[in-house]
Amino acid sequence: MNQSIRTGANRAANGTIMRNQLLIITLFFYAVFAIAQTTISGTITDTKNNPIEGANIYLEGTYDGASSDENGKFSFETSETGTQNLIVSMISYDTYMQAGDVSFFRELNIQLQEAINQLTGVTLTAGSFQAGDNSKVSVLKPLDIVTTAGAAGDFVAALQTLPGTTTVNEDGRLFVRGGEAGETQVFIDGLRVFQPFSATANNIPTRGRFSPFLFKGITFSTGGYSAEYGQALSSVLLLNTTDVPDQEQTDIQVMTVGGGLGHTEIWGDESLSINTSYINLAPYQVLVPNDRGARWNKPYESISGEAIFRSKKDKSMFKFYTGFSHANLDIEQEDINFDEFVGFALKNNNLYANSSYKHFLENEWTLTAGASISLDKNDIGIQTNSIETQETASHLKLKLKKNFSNRFQLNFGAEHFITDYKETFAARDAFTFDADYMDNLTGAFAEADIFFSNSFAMKLGARSEYSSVLKDFTVSPRISLAYKSSAKGQFSLAYGDFYQNPLTEYLKYDQSLQTEKTSHYIFNYQYTGDGKTFRAEAYYKDYDKLTKYNTQRPQFDSEFNNLGNGYAAGLDVFWRDNQSIKNLDYWVSYSYLDTERDYRNFEERATPNFAPKHNLSIVTKYFITDWRSQVGLSYNYGSGRPYDNPNTEAFFAEKTRAYNNLSVNWAYLISQQKILYFSVSNVAGFKNVNGYQYADAPNLDGIFDRRVIRPTADAFFFVGFFWTISDDKNKNQLDNL
Repeated sequence: MNQSIRTGANRAANGTIMRNQLLIITLFFYAVFAIAQTTISGTITDTKNNPIEGANIYLEGTYDGASSDENGKFSFETSETGTQNLIVSMISYDTYMQAGDVSFFRELNIQLQEAINQLTGVTLTAGSFQAGDNSKVSVLKPLDIVTTAGAAGDFVAALQTLPGTTTVNEDGRLFVRGGEAGETQVFIDGLRVFQPFSATANNIPTRGRFSPFLFKGITFSTGGYSAEYGQALSSVLLLNTTDVPDQEQTDIQVMTVGGGLGHTEIWGDESLSINTSYINLAPYQVLVPNDRGARWNKPYESISGEAIFRSKKDKSMFKFYTGFSHANLDIEQEDINFDEFVGFALKNNNLYANSSYKHFLENEWTLTAGASISLDKNDIGIQTNSIETQETASHLKLKLKKNFSNRFQLNFGAEHFITDYKETFAARDAFTFDADYMDNLTGAFAEADIFFSNSFAMKLGARSEYSSVLKDFTVSPRISLAYKSSAKGQFSLAYGDFYQNPLTEYLKYDQSLQTEKTSHYIFNYQYTGDGKTFRAEAYYKDYDKLTKYNTQRPQFDSEFNNLGNGYAAGLDVFWRDNQSIKNLDYWVSYSYLDTERDYRNFEERATPNFAPKHNLSIVTKYFITDWRSQVGLSYNYGSGRPYDNPNTEAFFAEKTRAYNNLSVNWAYLISQQKILYFSVSNVAGFKNVNGYQYADAPNLDGIFDRRVIRPTADAFFFVGFFWTISDDKNKNQLDNL
């Protein structure tokens, strides 16, 4: 028994010793571990020193970390030693990283930069309207461009419903903010189109050459545009072709003025779209004569075709676009200076082609290269005189873009334009005169987009050009600023210098002229949200070195100089709403324009006849489900246009009556893929006046006789049948009408 007691006591003593040893060992390792632990701490704030709660702070490659509290403070311990990477991440902020020895990561003050959100952040919109299904700053969609009543599928006519444009009824081209039509340039996939409008006769409005369904989006800059584009004093129109068609389809068109056929074929990553059309106004002339002030010997007739080939790879995109058109007409028109009608005959052939290649390189570099060529030839007969013109022009372009971060992008490149123009005039008396010129124009540009925050951004750039024919070198600085004042509204400012060679009608006679210049100043506010868009933009344009001549019209014996100047100032307002009333979409545009210029053969500075002071457009579109119909209505108003009356001493002091045009259209879906379409322009029959022609010399009473110039017809009627054949049996041509 005693032995058992002693054995138990020994066991108890040994257990106590072992427990004490284990405790000592545990305390030793705990002390060692505690000594190896490092505390990392600090405060997370934004750039305004406001604390950020919920930021994740951790050491890269470990599980050691913490989150910031409501005061932005954080603290955690780590056993890591030496140099480590401390990461701070938070939604809506740029990730922060700091490398250093963990022993220095104590009481840190870390400021996070707001991340740039490409979807909701500020955008640079001063001076431009974008039409694209995927553009967050669009005020129009491609569908809108071609479903506007009165536009008859012409995207240029649809753009004339936007503020900043002026409807010059007898011309049809784009007149922007007090600038002539020749001050607007057109680009397809970034490459210049040298003859974007169809050839026509005096007092017969022209149309754009291109089919709207081939383009995915349109950017229309009324001023302050990118340094990437030059040779335009007032405006650029950028057309971007579709990258990848969604399906194969065939489009058939039968119209009162002709017909058309289009087809898209797809082979994997490659596709080809072809569109052809034939227009002949002779049958329409029989049904609805429109020969006021004119007699048609051969009404307008044209045949045209377009094709675009696309090849899309993982990191590249190649496109080849080409278009051809042939047009001819023969008309006799009244002229105050002739007892008989004056004959005018025209044959025009135009071929245009461009190719573009885009490649996405490593490290956020993008390479874009392209080339375009144009051949335009006219055979013109005026009475017994003949004129032959031929212009061959080309454009080569190379551009690089680098995204250094979501805050800084750099775009730079170089381009070269070649223009070769020849003209031969032959009179009945065997007098002939040749006029020609050739120009090589080289341009270089660089531009940076800098996003300081989601609320403030800047576009800063410059462009330089040298013209061989003018021997003139120019440098154009350009800058745009944008501030996002609320989730849906923002303010923008823009300034830029813009240069353009004198028009061909001057250069063909005199190559000693200088480059014309404007400076743009723009202030803009835009609100977009909830199906509504409001936009107001004030601007001022200063013109310098405009071309002047001393004859009634530019001719071989005119004396030319660059002593012209002028200004244009105004306010453009745009409102669109497609949410307030079910199935109704409408927009309203208003422009106020104050402009004067001393140019051409002007005696003094005056407002030119293409620049009315007030312009108003109202466009509505309403879909009637029960009728399977979309009906549209457009109203355009322009105040009286100035003209010069030689019977008075004042220069360009009188005005025509105001311009009014109410147009309607109706698209009826016979079935999902068959559409019957009706449209009438100027349905109210307004008696518009385009201007007046005065005699070159006074009559026996010392009075200059005149005749009124009116449209050849007050209204235009159009009926068409459009049939689409596609794989999904759902696609139709409503977006082309």
